Amino acid sequence: MSRLNRLILLTFTLALLAATLGVRAQDSATADLAAIKTYLLEKAAELKDSTAALKDAGQVYYDLAEAAGFDYESLWATEAEAVSAALLDAKAAWIAASPLYEQIEGIVAGVPSLSEYDVILDAGASGEEDPEGGVNFDLTLPDGTVLPRPGNLFGLLEAALWGTRASFASGVTGDLDTSGEVDFGEVLPDANVVKGAADLMDDYTAQLLDSADAWQPTESDAFTALVVMVPTMSEYFGSWKESRFVAGEDSTQETFVVISRLSDIQDILGSLQVIYDGVSPLVQTTSEDQHDQINTGLSDLQAYVADLYTQEQEGRQFSAEEADLFGTEAQDRATAITGQIAQVAALLDIPLAE
Repeated sequence: MSRLNRLILLTFTLALLAATLGVRAQDSATADLAAIKTYLLEKAAELKDSTAALKDAGQVYYDLAEAAGFDYESLWATEAEAVSAALLDAKAAWIAASPLYEQIEGIVAGVPSLSEYDVILDAGASGEEDPEGGVNFDLTLPDGTVLPRPGNLFGLLEAALWGTRASFASGVTGDLDTSGEVDFGEVLPDANVVKGAADLMDDYTAQLLDSADAWQPTESDAFTALVVMVPTMSEYFGSWKESRFVAGEDSTQETFVVISRLSDIQDILGSLQVIYDGVSPLVQTTSEDQHDQINTGLSDLQAYVADLYTQEQEGRQFSAEEADLFGTEAQDRATAITGQIAQVAALLDIPLAE
């Protein structure tokens, strides 16, 4: 055999060996799906604690209002201290619960078998606003009033507790925190709405926790969640632009008045990084460079949003034009990352849910 033929044979053998080793490495690499589920269960359990606290505070406020015959002026005149304590407790519980949900939203909203809870708890519009995609439940209040497909429960409670929806308000305001002034959101809401929505939120959160416990995550679930949820930046930046945090007193939004959407985006991206960490061993079998690009891209995107949020917390008032600009930048980054993730899923022959 000539030297040339030996060289060709050796080159072919080495290439075949490298390909074989690559297949074996891919076969041996596994996604850490258990870590994703553990994260979800831990955060969902914390969320359940907060919704239970909100339910308890709503019950206290309802009992006070019921004892006053739902005469809110009389209630404030005679039970201001007790009313203030109950409403401040309810608001504190909502403020604790909201980011806890955002910290799992990437998983809940992105996994097909869990996504119904995202519509119910946090993302769904009312049936009137979105007849096909809005929430599928009616809210029955303690007095028997039925609110047909009223919108997601976090939004309903935010609008009630901070008085941004007139139909949920009693018309009575009060200095709940005894600061000497009645500030934004210092209202006495309709106790029937608060109790009804808080009770239902706690019920659905319990169902979410049960469903999360029963969930058997798959590689398809994880990659689907990433491909569905990473490229949603423009939606979140759009709601930030229309909120009080950017539009100020001109905002007509009933929701996103308490916690900036920039905070929410950071939390959502955090949950997506948990998912990516779980599947990254599989990505590395296709290309270390692509893994580095995706991992760095997600981290840099979260840092980009975190920097904007820090500026906002330090007092910077962004304009609508700036919100559009930053939202476009974030969406462009997210779209590029999503393309890479989808490409990896195809290389690994992992199906993505429709």
